Amino acid sequence: MSAVIAELDQIPPEAFGKDGPVRQVAPENLLEVLAHLKHQAEPRYEMLYDLSAIDESGRDGGYTVFYQLCSLSGNRDLRVKVHVEDEDALLPSITSLWPSANWYEREVYDLFGLQFSGHPDLRRILLPVYWEGHPLRKSYPGRATEHGPYSLPPERHRQLMETYRVADTRHPGEREDEIILNIGPNHPGTHGILRLVARLRGETIVGLEPDIGFHHRGAEKIAERHTYHNYIPYCDRIDYLAGVANELPYVMAVERLAGIEVPERAVVMRVMLSEMFRIAAHLVWLGSFSHDLGLMAPAFYCFRQRELIFDIVQMVTGGRMHPSFFRIGGVSMDLPEGWKEAVDRMTVSVEKALPEFEAITANNPIFQARTRGTAQYDAQRAIDWGFTGPNLRCTGCAWDLRKVRPYCGYEDYDFEVPTATEGDALARTRLRLEEIRQTLRIVRQAAERMPGGPVLSDQAHYAFARKERTLEDIETLIHHFVGTGRGMDFPAGESSFRTEAPKGMMSYYVVSDGSPHPYRVRIRTPSFPHVQAFSWLGEGHLLADLIATIGSMDYVLADLDR
Repeated sequence: MSAVIAELDQIPPEAFGKDGPVRQVAPENLLEVLAHLKHQAEPRYEMLYDLSAIDESGRDGGYTVFYQLCSLSGNRDLRVKVHVEDEDALLPSITSLWPSANWYEREVYDLFGLQFSGHPDLRRILLPVYWEGHPLRKSYPGRATEHGPYSLPPERHRQLMETYRVADTRHPGEREDEIILNIGPNHPGTHGILRLVARLRGETIVGLEPDIGFHHRGAEKIAERHTYHNYIPYCDRIDYLAGVANELPYVMAVERLAGIEVPERAVVMRVMLSEMFRIAAHLVWLGSFSHDLGLMAPAFYCFRQRELIFDIVQMVTGGRMHPSFFRIGGVSMDLPEGWKEAVDRMTVSVEKALPEFEAITANNPIFQARTRGTAQYDAQRAIDWGFTGPNLRCTGCAWDLRKVRPYCGYEDYDFEVPTATEGDALARTRLRLEEIRQTLRIVRQAAERMPGGPVLSDQAHYAFARKERTLEDIETLIHHFVGTGRGMDFPAGESSFRTEAPKGMMSYYVVSDGSPHPYRVRIRTPSFPHVQAFSWLGEGHLLADLIATIGSMDYVLADLDR
């Protein structure tokens, strides 16, 4: 065991490039190794960034469970893998090290059927308790037409309805003044289908359990039956408010896998459009959150500015919320005439509106009374629970991938990373408002420095030919036809890429077996750990503060459930 830890401590610095090093650990050593990496290693790996699994039955057999660790102090990543022979094997739960592992381990149990000994509450999380099978196993059909006919006899229906019954917590010896309140899943304050089971003592919340999965669409399973290119439209619908910012980590992970060089003009276009969607996402959050607190005007103000952004997105991409515009190797098409003038008008309008936004929200005494001190936490707790983005930076931790690990040339842009120290709902509001201001700087710089040249890689084995060229020679037409239909073979291997999405760090981990279809696609979203924390964020607050508490975390349920 000491030899394993010594080998981990001696990973050379050059190994921390691209995906970072990957180390295999035996199941019996897992807990000790991870405890060392969190508490004694130099640097320490403070955050459990992700945890999931791969069904290896299509390759070497068994299952691989991987733990993606992040060292904020050392700006490093480490992927620890554990191989188990079958679904009956037991792995130790790591919830004693990282409380955020709770939901990740439940997700692995739900979708793969793997067991974790010592887990405090191992049960399904995304799928209902009556679901049969584990969808991310290779043996599980990928299409509904491959399942048998569905039937629901009356007795089975009664059994299913029983699973939704809320247990009575007033057991012998417990307080008689506690009640259970079911909030949702259809509630205007949750902005989607989310169920919260609250345990109340008077008006005070003493327990809160989120019930998720109502928006689960099997996005990771769907990837296994699509080609690499055809999967891009599904990315937009993960965080459906972030548009092309969802596509960026996916296409960059695939480009890293295949060694594709992206033209500079396409890179700058990606930055400009992704940052515009960051502003749009923050505007939706600000308007919706303010409305939750009883303010009417901010929603109208924010959505008016958002429409200006969508007008540009439509001009450039042809779409609005879900453009599906990025391509592996670049972007779909070049910029149209008049785009620069439209961008200039939008940035001036949004910047002019920001003082109004601040006056009616963060500087509003009523808004301040509802948010100051609400849902407050410190940096250590945020890191333990896997918080990223504004929800981490509001505690004073200036962690922004665009600065600490620049990609897409962000190191050449002049902007600041807003932070706060209070860690409450008001601090998160002020931070996102300032982030809009800084993002406008990036959009302007991208528009000013837009280089000339192509917008799609010419590496023909992995990229589509330009449509106009398909009309000139038969070979190009054949390549385009085969590429769009059957797909293109990508190199065997694995690759991941993470970006600073509007709500926090988002990544795609792509595993390839050399075929035109991904063997496994793992999507790590920021909303998953953020919503998991509702269980303790609401405790001790009044029921009247619950909507302010959860709304301040800026989650999207499609991003949560995938």
